[in-house]
Amino acid sequence: MAFIGNDILVLHKNSGQVSLIRDGVRTVLDENVTNEGEQGMLGIATVGNKVYLYFTESTRDGGPPLGKRVYSYDWTGQELVNRTLVRDFPQTQRYHNGGDMTVDLDGTVYLVLGDAGRYGKLQNKPVGEPDDTSVILPIAPPGPYYAVGVRNSFGITVDPITGKLWDTENGDDNFDEINLVERNFNSGWIAIMGPASESQLAELPGYPGYVYSDPEFSWEQVVAPTGLTFIDSEPFERYRNSLFVLDFIYENLYRFELNENRDGFVFNSPELLDNVVNTDESMDEIIFGTGFRGATDIVAGPDGLLYIVSLSDGTIYRILPKTMTTSDITDTDSTYIQYIVYSIIAAIAVASAIYLRKRSMVARTG
Repeated sequence: MAFIGNDILVLHKNSGQVSLIRDGVRTVLDENVTNEGEQGMLGIATVGNKVYLYFTESTRDGGPPLGKRVYSYDWTGQELVNRTLVRDFPQTQRYHNGGDMTVDLDGTVYLVLGDAGRYGKLQNKPVGEPDDTSVILPIAPPGPYYAVGVRNSFGITVDPITGKLWDTENGDDNFDEINLVERNFNSGWIAIMGPASESQLAELPGYPGYVYSDPEFSWEQVVAPTGLTFIDSEPFERYRNSLFVLDFIYENLYRFELNENRDGFVFNSPELLDNVVNTDESMDEIIFGTGFRGATDIVAGPDGLLYIVSLSDGTIYRILPKTMTTSDITDTDSTYIQYIVYSIIAAIAVASAIYLRKRSMVARTG
């Protein structure tokens, strides 16, 4: 999802639809997409009244793929018009297509792409010419690869203070990651996931001009991290030095406290001081909330609040600080906030009847 002004545009992965949330929900675009596996309507970014969409295009919904493509559209306030092809990517696969997009402080749009089952130089193999897989790259305006060696990712964001990129990366059988993505970063796949050993570094052929560094945080046991975001607002003043991250498997929202340089994290738990949560180690310090089933994206809204979209629930959650809620909360612990279901789309994954409702619940946070 993405904000455009005070409105929300939400993607329907399998149907190729884009919905507008404004005093209700209505469809403002319907594209034909291949939707098998991790294909479909996958990414959105907005710059002013320009909207960028990334999807696996087809001649009909569920048909064979024509390719992975980024199109730009003009937002009239009511509909998306003037579809223009921005980038056509040659390699598509039912898995590892990535798709998240973000916009940096200069208005440049970045897209992250997974390996699409390819094993070449961009995946740190000695042979196999570059084919726009396993990369983060600027698409508007276009430019050279910003990063390489990415296995797959469902989350990329920009620190509003430093302007630096961060991403989540999904491991194979272990070691999901959070990375600070400096320019010319090599994330290490296929040779490395998680912190590198000396033997792995010795075996890394690398990609000319790109430099490997260890992730800023890793989960040894796979959690499938998805969206991540910073928030720089008055309502969340106490969390300006935090990075919020979702996971798909355990339904958690994590909060990581940044160090003074905003290039890593600080922890109180001795178990996390190595920047890895190993199997059977506690994650209590970093769990901010839970129960977000199949959460795929988190963004900071123009109202200074956090919004989470749940693929499994077909729901957008708006997260409010406790000081902004009106319901009675008897627990005085300041680490409680209230979750409000802002709006419900009946199956974001598969377009169907649309309805709205509101409810609230209290969940312990970090």
